[in-house]
Amino acid sequence: MGRRRKGDPVHGWLVIDKPAGVTSANIVNQARKILNAAKVGHSGTLDPMATGILPLAFGEATKTVSYMMDGLKEYRFTVKWGEARDTDDAEGAVTQTSNHRPDKNDIEAALGKFTGEIQQVPPIYSAIKVDGERAYKLARGDKPVEMQPRKILVERFNLVDQPDLDHAVLDVRSGKGAYMRGLARDLAVHLGTVGHISALRRTRLGPFGENDAISLDKLDQLRHSAAAADILRPVETALDDIPALAVTEDEARHLRCGQSVSALRVAKRPPLNDISQGAVICAMEEGKLVALARFEGGEIRPFRVLNL
Repeated sequence: MGRRRKGDPVHGWLVIDKPAGVTSANIVNQARKILNAAKVGHSGTLDPMATGILPLAFGEATKTVSYMMDGLKEYRFTVKWGEARDTDDAEGAVTQTSNHRPDKNDIEAALGKFTGEIQQVPPIYSAIKVDGERAYKLARGDKPVEMQPRKILVERFNLVDQPDLDHAVLDVRSGKGAYMRGLARDLAVHLGTVGHISALRRTRLGPFGENDAISLDKLDQLRHSAAAADILRPVETALDDIPALAVTEDEARHLRCGQSVSALRVAKRPPLNDISQGAVICAMEEGKLVALARFEGGEIRPFRVLNL
């Protein structure tokens, strides 16, 4: 028998507006203590210097984290021209300087080169594994790190402001795996200079925007009130793009036991009459998420059961 987790069975999503200077792991630990939750994780790590949207998954919501991480993300960051740093942000050591400063027209003209599906070499100070080791651990140990380019999606890249010749403020909407530090670094090089991110804020991740977020201080104020539980979003919030299929009590019982349900029994219910083989479905019983399942071979086959 597995060891029982300490804490309460809290389930759902909570969006924290992360302050600068703390790690994502630290935010997780603080939120766990405040809500006395047995299980919590986060979706999409933010660097310590970054601020903004950090969705936390409590309890059964941890089973849907991968779907949240696949969502589009929006950022606003400031590039400081003229200094390259080993971390590609303000926390690193200066490795190169340049006196060239791009003007507004040059910046705007260059952004199209970094929009769409592009190749990006991730920063060496990242959590990507290289030969089984985290890249940042190798970099901190002064070991050679060779990062391989990979395809990323940049859906939008706009210049917002140019407060002075040394800085530019930009907005980005990107897909999974895109590093803003890498975009800033590569944009600077393309413009004939060097640069790094001096400020970074995530303004959206998947369905969550800034209006959905709460500060840790506000959460702490609510710790002894019923309102603390009220701010949790349902587990299925991370699954907004996945079709929902209503199932009966008997069908839900089979799915919870890991057993398939014949698609013939539910064939006329939406969305089964309009989806293809292999599609993922949210099986719902009276508005409660029962399981994530696939429509395969004439069956609804659960692959992730939720105990709500």
